Amino acid sequence: MARNPLYPEIATNGKLAVTFRGYNVTNAGKTAALLDHPLLGPYLDRRLEQADALCSDLINRHTQIRQDLLEGRPSDLDTYPADLAMIVAVELAHWDALQELLGERQSNIKVLVGYSLGEVTAAIVSGLIDYEAAMRPVLELSRDAAALADRVTMGIVFSRGPALDVELVRQQCEAITAEGQGVIAVSTYLAPNTVLLMGEGDTVDRFGSRMSEFLPKATHLRKNQHLWPPLHTPIVLQKQLRDRAAVTLQTTPVHAGPPQIPILSCVSGNLGYTGFNTRKMLTDWVDHPQQLWKCVHGILDMGIDHVIHLGPEPNIIPATLTRIADNVLAQINQPNWMGYGLRTFSKWAGYRRWLANLLSHDAVLLRAPYVNQTVFEDRLLEPQETAAVES
Repeated sequence: MARNPLYPEIATNGKLAVTFRGYNVTNAGKTAALLDHPLLGPYLDRRLEQADALCSDLINRHTQIRQDLLEGRPSDLDTYPADLAMIVAVELAHWDALQELLGERQSNIKVLVGYSLGEVTAAIVSGLIDYEAAMRPVLELSRDAAALADRVTMGIVFSRGPALDVELVRQQCEAITAEGQGVIAVSTYLAPNTVLLMGEGDTVDRFGSRMSEFLPKATHLRKNQHLWPPLHTPIVLQKQLRDRAAVTLQTTPVHAGPPQIPILSCVSGNLGYTGFNTRKMLTDWVDHPQQLWKCVHGILDMGIDHVIHLGPEPNIIPATLTRIADNVLAQINQPNWMGYGLRTFSKWAGYRRWLANLLSHDAVLLRAPYVNQTVFEDRLLEPQETAAVES
């Protein structure tokens, strides 16, 4: 059977994982340059029209997302609902095009992973819930989620030495919240040495001022200057976003049975969707922290050969996989690697010590350099190969 002659590396016989991105401060990516792409363009037109219709129906807002993309409209909190609709629409268009490229090899996709909003897309393409049904609670609650962002700061806590004691981080967030001057919580577990915090008022500053009391010296805190709706934290409970999503989902049609493709869920950190718990998983999605590291580890543990990243300008999942691969290669390329093994590396690693400690008992991470990655929008914009490749 001939592989796809234009993108042969996508239609391989290896085990594929497909990932979907979440909301960011930039959301259009390279979509404007792909609106007239011979393969993707028609899919984008159809999906963006659907997104405009959803915005009109669900939030009574007239949007022209295709035109906004052409004009390079920036993202901000006022455009948050339309951005959410656009991201999912673009991801679905990418998915449509990918299915055409794969043809009979669609069965090579062994798992889906979606970070934040991307998990909603994963639930759609896995057949668990329809596009409109999935987007209804997301869009109906989006303006209230954005309204919370004005008083919220994102903080990135990371260690240049050992792995973080995430339970101590969580406990300190609870203690600061209990003081009654703002809520702070972990929003994402990015890696064993990195977590994202979301905090109201000066709670992130207070966390930073106390870090030396319960975390090692090599731990640092950086604040992000942008405003972020505080999904995946208990801050959203102040506007009853979880309960309101749950009420909407009670009467939302979902498809019984397991997903057509397994989903590594950032809500649960495992293959959490059974087909009979979709409403509960999407309710938990609203306020549960994202278990990104467990999902990335799961990709490696499943023996995935190739990860295809869909959506406009995906960043977090490809960056995490690349960072692991680079650090593992830095180990392997040490001249004394074969002679002294991981113990030697542990002494040499410095800021990579958390990874070295993990590798000493978690050999699955050594697969990272051998997992190929394709950012789908980048690949579509590259010169196309014209010679067919035979399998």
